[in-house]
Amino acid sequence: MPEHKLIITVLLNGLARWIAGLFGLTLKHDLFPNNFVVAIVVTALIIVFFKLTVRNLSVSAPGKMQYFLESLYKFFQGLLDDMIGHEGRRFIPILGTLGLFIAVSNLIGLFPEMESPTANINTTAGCAIFIFIYYHAVGIKKHGFIHYIKSFAGPVWWLSWLFFPIEIISHFARPLSLTMRLFGNIFGEDLVIIIIASIVPFIAPLPVMALAVFTSLLQAFIFVMLSTVYLSGAVADEH
Repeated sequence: MPEHKLIITVLLNGLARWIAGLFGLTLKHDLFPNNFVVAIVVTALIIVFFKLTVRNLSVSAPGKMQYFLESLYKFFQGLLDDMIGHEGRRFIPILGTLGLFIAVSNLIGLFPEMESPTANINTTAGCAIFIFIYYHAVGIKKHGFIHYIKSFAGPVWWLSWLFFPIEIISHFARPLSLTMRLFGNIFGEDLVIIIIASIVPFIAPLPVMALAVFTSLLQAFIFVMLSTVYLSGAVADEH
């Protein structure tokens, strides 16, 4: 079944063809798929939102938006304090950015002429691979490469032949699990909404869309929580 091209995707690919034509080139295929274009839109929305809101921050008279942003920050701070400790607060920018990107990506598919980038496995795989590389890099930076790798061998050397392959398989299964969990849930809910809307439009999809708001935020939280667990294991002193 051919992919439905969003209006914004068609316009962006048309612009790419026009620019290529200026250099005497011909593009036989579209350069930008829907998930890439909407991911750029999501990123731009988050950047613009924070650029506009941080201008009006006030210590003496904080507004509702500032309360919301502070609550959001405290949520990530509390999660990291509970699972890693105060040391984990340095991961707030990474996990906060990733969590917001996933949450907005999940929700944007509920709007007309938009689709969730996270309903495409390439987007969820990119997020999962990023956190996979990041938490290993953090672990190596803290403990050193040799000591970090030795931790995969288990508590006693004479069982290292058993623990090491199990640990390697376990770590490589993590990005696969993160990818498929997020992709499957968001793709599934988007598909259900499309099917219901095609049968009984307007009213019937509304309860499902309301539920999709909750599940979208829940899936973003689960992704961030699991990422925090992996970071906690990478920086643990037991290494």
